[in-house]
Amino acid sequence: MKQISSLYKKIIFSLLLFTFLIPLQQLYAQISVYQYRHVPADKVEEFIKRETTYWSKVAQKAVDAKKMTFWGLFEKVGGYDLPNSSNFLFINGFSNMDSAWSGDTFDPAKLFPKVPYAQMETNSFTTVTSQIFFHGEDWAEAKGVNPAKDFNYVVMNYHLSENPAGFINAEKTIWKPFLQTAMDKKQTQQIGWGNARVLSPTGGDMKFNTISYDLFRTLQDALLTPWAPDLVVPDNLEMIDKMRTQQSARVIYRIVKVISN
Repeated sequence: MKQISSLYKKIIFSLLLFTFLIPLQQLYAQISVYQYRHVPADKVEEFIKRETTYWSKVAQKAVDAKKMTFWGLFEKVGGYDLPNSSNFLFINGFSNMDSAWSGDTFDPAKLFPKVPYAQMETNSFTTVTSQIFFHGEDWAEAKGVNPAKDFNYVVMNYHLSENPAGFINAEKTIWKPFLQTAMDKKQTQQIGWGNARVLSPTGGDMKFNTISYDLFRTLQDALLTPWAPDLVVPDNLEMIDKMRTQQSARVIYRIVKVISN
């Protein structure tokens, strides 16, 4: 039994550590692990079924036990080089990563004793393309927003700057107040925003060192990100653009499912 328990822990660690209904502001002020996964086109339906049927319940147990702060599954919308790139994103949040894996919280057999592991796992037919550790930094959401109902799409913006701490601070002090006012006055269809900095890996071939994420109700809003014609844009926004060393990449995801405390 000890060997089986140890095996389960290793398997669940690889699934969940490498793997947000929230509020998405749970992303902020904690360590998060972003795992990018490639799922073959003919396995997408089964993948989503297994993750939402089984692993989201394991995540809920972990959240209830305060081993995790959130778990989320996101499906990329569109993309290029689809056969060779990630099409799903897992996000796991932890208040203490080192103590998260003690005990048998992540053992799926405790929740589904009659279901063979082979019918629940997703590692065998998917590929992890990358894993990034982040620290959540800040958050803003529109006045009166209902996260469980309104947060349906998220745009991940990947930024590269020579001074990531300075870039994060500029977003906090310049971009956030501007966006908060615009969201509250309904001068934009965006209804949420947050940012985070990369903890690991850094340097080398990494093409970004911070991210920001924009929340929307609909795919059209996420694609067009319309702004009201009477919106007044402050001059100091240019400061943020000048801090980038290259144009930021922008990727849209559908929020499939989120578990949060």
